[in-house]
Amino acid sequence: MNAASIKKQLHNYLEVADEKKLKAIYTMLEDDIAQVSESAIEYTPAEKKELDKRVNHYLKGGKMVSPAEMNKRLKAAIRVIPAPEPESFSKEV
Repeated sequence: MNAASIKKQLHNYLEVADEKKLKAIYTMLEDDIAQVSESAIEYTPAEKKELDKRVNHYLKGGKMVSPAEMNKRLKAAIRVIPAPEPESFSKEV
């Protein structure tokens, strides 16, 4: 069984498992979960600054753009340029 199948089955099981089993599984994996949580995402100082700027903008009532609106804006901004026709290749014999 590959990793993707295992993840899917575990995810499905965790959705229906009772609390006792969830706690047991969590206890077995707690240290690993903590390590992954701490190191999963590391932001550079510039990225942190940008994220803080965005959060502050939002908290001050700044307008947010929905994914649908952003897609609409991107489609309007991007011009589709047709790919050049491939040149004919001649075989030398």
